Amino acid sequence: MNRSRFAPTASQPEPFHALTVCGTLESLGTGVTGLDEEEAKARLLKYGYNQLVEKKRTTVLNIFFRQFKDVFVLMLIGASLISMAFGEVVDALTVGAILLLMAVVGFVQDFRGEKALEAMKKMTASTARVLRGGQEKIIPSTEVTVGDVLVIEEGDRVAADSRLIETAELRTSEAVLTGESTPVEKQTKTLEREVPVSERSNIVFYGTHVVRGRGKAVVTATGMRTEFGKIAELIQETEEAETPLQRKMNRFSKSIAKFVVGISVVIFVLYLLRLSPDGRIELAFSEALATSVSLAISAVPEGIPAITAVTLALGAKALMKRQAIIRRLSSTETLGSVTVICSDKTGTLTKGEMTVRTIYVDNRLAEVSGTGYQPEGKFTWKSSEELIDSAEDSQGSLELLLRIGALCNNAKLRHQTNPESWQVLGDPTEGALVIAAKKAGLDKESLEHQMPRVKEIPFSSDRKMMTTIHQLEEQHFVAYVKGAPEVIVENSSNVLSRGNEMPLTGEQRAMLLSITEELAGNGLRVLGMAYKRHLADYAAIDSDVEKDLTFVGFQGMIDPPRPEVIEANRRCETAGIKTVMITGDHKLTATAIAKEIGILKSGSLVLTGIELDKLGDQEFNHIASNVSVYARVSPEHKQRIVKALKENGHIVAMTGDGVNDAPAMKNADIGIAMGITGTDVTKEASHMVLADDNFATIVRAVEFGRLIFDNIRKYTRFLIACNFDELLLLTTFVLVGLPLPLLPPMILWLNLATDGGPAVALSMDPPEDDAMSRPPRNPKEGILQGMIPFIVASTVFQICGSVFVFFVETWPYVSTGVLIPESILTKARTAVFLQSVFYELTVVWNCRSEKHGFWKMSPLKNKYLLFSVAMAFTATILLPYIPALQSAFHLAPLALSDLLLAGLAGGLGLFALPEVFFRKRLWHRA
Repeated sequence: MNRSRFAPTASQPEPFHALTVCGTLESLGTGVTGLDEEEAKARLLKYGYNQLVEKKRTTVLNIFFRQFKDVFVLMLIGASLISMAFGEVVDALTVGAILLLMAVVGFVQDFRGEKALEAMKKMTASTARVLRGGQEKIIPSTEVTVGDVLVIEEGDRVAADSRLIETAELRTSEAVLTGESTPVEKQTKTLEREVPVSERSNIVFYGTHVVRGRGKAVVTATGMRTEFGKIAELIQETEEAETPLQRKMNRFSKSIAKFVVGISVVIFVLYLLRLSPDGRIELAFSEALATSVSLAISAVPEGIPAITAVTLALGAKALMKRQAIIRRLSSTETLGSVTVICSDKTGTLTKGEMTVRTIYVDNRLAEVSGTGYQPEGKFTWKSSEELIDSAEDSQGSLELLLRIGALCNNAKLRHQTNPESWQVLGDPTEGALVIAAKKAGLDKESLEHQMPRVKEIPFSSDRKMMTTIHQLEEQHFVAYVKGAPEVIVENSSNVLSRGNEMPLTGEQRAMLLSITEELAGNGLRVLGMAYKRHLADYAAIDSDVEKDLTFVGFQGMIDPPRPEVIEANRRCETAGIKTVMITGDHKLTATAIAKEIGILKSGSLVLTGIELDKLGDQEFNHIASNVSVYARVSPEHKQRIVKALKENGHIVAMTGDGVNDAPAMKNADIGIAMGITGTDVTKEASHMVLADDNFATIVRAVEFGRLIFDNIRKYTRFLIACNFDELLLLTTFVLVGLPLPLLPPMILWLNLATDGGPAVALSMDPPEDDAMSRPPRNPKEGILQGMIPFIVASTVFQICGSVFVFFVETWPYVSTGVLIPESILTKARTAVFLQSVFYELTVVWNCRSEKHGFWKMSPLKNKYLLFSVAMAFTATILLPYIPALQSAFHLAPLALSDLLLAGLAGGLGLFALPEVFFRKRLWHRA
């Protein structure tokens, strides 16, 4: 077998960004003319296709059967089978329907990891231009291999991670990878080994795109080995975290299961011992088993999972109307327990649109209002807050400054489909200068018509300046220059002051540089503006045109916060929710934005990715709750941040729009993606998508999530309070040797009829007050936190009512120890049955609030509850009077006095629960 003409070296001691161009080519065994076809094919076999590799998919059946592993579900399956064996077909079918509903709800996830990978594929280039044997060829991007030389230019999407070997004014947008909105200037110089990914200016990355210039780069990594591929692998490897609701329900179901099984076994044994002395062993066993199983079915609140599913589905539908699209139903509840929101800066907290905020001209600072690409705003002198008339500003200095920014510029401002919406074509920084000029009434196209450009000296990283030459009149030209502040000041010999050109002194230079430092310290990106007049022959102009300039001023710009974010963050603070900014941007910029929004408070910490790397896990976990801003971070950092916060007991939400956010979002308790600016990868990895990219929508969703959980607690309290009374009632009767007051059919009717409709109606109960005025729930609290006094009181009064009715109906026989006749026993059981139903239909009204009794809650505000109670009451009261149902349920018609007795005892549910139980509000502890 022939040896390849270009073969990669055996080892590579340094990362490619730390190697020279020659060193990179030598290390990869290639050259500036690229690979030949034979070598390219050999390497494609060695390294594989340039695509994201998917792990083994989870099958549809696996996902479906995974829904039946929950303890509740397993109990229901067993109860359903036993019920079917004893002829309780109706109950078995009902339980089966509940199981099916739960399985469908659990199936909502539907291969989210797989979809995220498919979305990533759509973002990558479909074709690429490479040099093969010195000839430029267009090939499928999947066939690009290590050692290929890519040819890239403006508009191209980069096909693989590559080390640049040649550049010409090259800038790339890496927002989807690093989160930074500003295009990154690229060059070929060697960098230090420890430089983070976001600052590797001699590398172009897979999935990013070129916004300006052109270049050539040698491919260093393809597919899953790229930075983009590493993120894809993180998404696949990140385990799906259980939501708080799932954790609570699992703990709750295990506790209920142990208690119910234990009591049911006791009842079975005791009841069997009571019946077996009669010699009817088989009949005794069957009757005892039927009773204990019926009680178990009744005691297990199987309606909770189904009603929870319905509640979350209705909540998700309501949230969609509020611009929040829920991708996983359990996330609806998770929103209500969030304690920390980890938010990406660019496009989430900010608009993702550079905006000129501050101007320095004529020794004065001016503030510019308005944000984003909307060319509307005003200019105000910062010292006096005097509104500036741009047409009559101090000798036209401000207008000249804005004109330089608009004309020394290649960006364009265009209307989008919506006439009120604007779009920048080109560099966002240059776009900000065009918009600032238009706010003052200076239209770039009109200016270019008045002062046509005749020559351009493009920006370069060496000069750090850009110059355009404009014709004022025949043989009269002017040069407009913009660039790095220190370079503009250094190359200026004069300064424009009140319309006059004055010599620029050393003292003035120092002052101007201090002003730029002050503006940069406020997070602004600063550009200097200057000009040079009286140019006679533009064709003969050389680099000297950028010397002996007349300095005009500075323009400072920033990607500003969304207008509504400040108020949204304030509401989060009121609700006890901490907002944390996590960004790939500079520390100064991130700090400035965080202060403006109100995220960064006194005593809060700001950490960079490099500083975070120096901290051990234990040390970082200790301070994680005090950090408000993270700057210059990578995807791995974001996952570590989320993990540390969760280990500190927080319920974490992670918002974002770039690919770099996806792994941390998936690892968070709830990931929130931006619907407009967010990538498909981010959306598919999220639990919720914001249709309007509005941070305030998160706050509204959190509020709604809290209301949903309040309603979940309402029907949980109702079901638990009403499901255990029969269990304890029968246990008591068995222990004292009395006949059972309720038979299995009656127990099942109580379980199915009264628990269903009213509980569902509670899930639609309107809110009591502003849910955002209280702190988040303690994540460690169980689903029954604060309910025990209510449940105990309800159970005691229910049992007392049932015992009272039974003894009133059977007292002549019970008091004398005479065997109760079957007809009297049937009548007593009917009365107890009706009393139990009435009690549950009255106590439900006291389950609507955790602060007040029923008398302070208008019943008309929940018409669903009124209707469901009326239906259950009507259906139950008719059972003893329909012959076909009398025998099925072992009931007997009752006289009016017996009905009144059952009604009065059942009415205890309205008055048996003192208001003191509501006032404790134990569930609101932070």
